[in-house]
Amino acid sequence: MTERMNIGELAGEAYKAMAGLERYVKHSTLPAPLLELVRLRASQINGCVYCVDLHSSDAKQAGESDARLHAVAVWQEAPFFTDQERAALAFTEAATRLSTDDITDEIWQQAAEHFDDQELAALVVAVATINAWNRIGVATRMTPESYKA
Repeated sequence: MTERMNIGELAGEAYKAMAGLERYVKHSTLPAPLLELVRLRASQINGCVYCVDLHSSDAKQAGESDARLHAVAVWQEAPFFTDQERAALAFTEAATRLSTDDITDEIWQQAAEHFDDQELAALVVAVATINAWNRIGVATRMTPESYKA
């Protein structure tokens, strides 16, 4: 598969705006390992090979275990995740699959039990941002960094 274009070069201002959203999320109080799991799960759902490669690699470099990384796709059945991570992953799936599902009151309440309002706002922004990145990656067929190397 051939990369179609480089958005960073062609739409630099938009790319910078997306990076601003990432900075907001990075400076939130959400745990960095949890954010990588959220980004990885949304990227799996959206079929973004670039983002799956990036976030699995980033999580691994940050100390995430292979068992947990492999189990993100089946997190509901896997014993490796905390209640907080499960709440974040459930929210991620619901917010990523808006066309087929809804963010039910139950899913929202589950997340609200594990995150304060500021963290929940950051989670909403994190999921929205990774979904936007996924759409850029899929539309332009971004080549995974590990493949380029």
